[in-house]
Amino acid sequence: MRPHQKLDLWRRAIDFIVRIYRITDRFPKEEKFGLTSQIRRAAVSVAANIAEGAARTSLKEFMQFLSHSQGSASEVDTELLIASRLGYLSEKDYQDLARDIDDIGRMITRLSQSLKRRAT
Repeated sequence: MRPHQKLDLWRRAIDFIVRIYRITDRFPKEEKFGLTSQIRRAAVSVAANIAEGAARTSLKEFMQFLSHSQGSASEVDTELLIASRLGYLSEKDYQDLARDIDDIGRMITRLSQSLKRRAT
């Protein structure tokens, strides 16, 4: 088992990606290369950076990748708001996804803080 696969955070991010793909599949077809693609790439980036960081040999590197993951989570949050305001998401889907990415962001922060304490 790879190091990232042991992390609840990573598993939660993977579940989020699956939901993002399913929901964005209902977006207008003209958004395929626009907002749909952007949201999907940012969501994948959250989990991918967690995985890449967990595979690094130093805590400092892991924290750097978690920082990138946090940035991608903020990007997803912004794009979900745009999709909602454009009417591509139901209010319920928007609220559920926004809550999920918020929770993932808090988990990233807690892991980063834990790593920082271990590094000092």
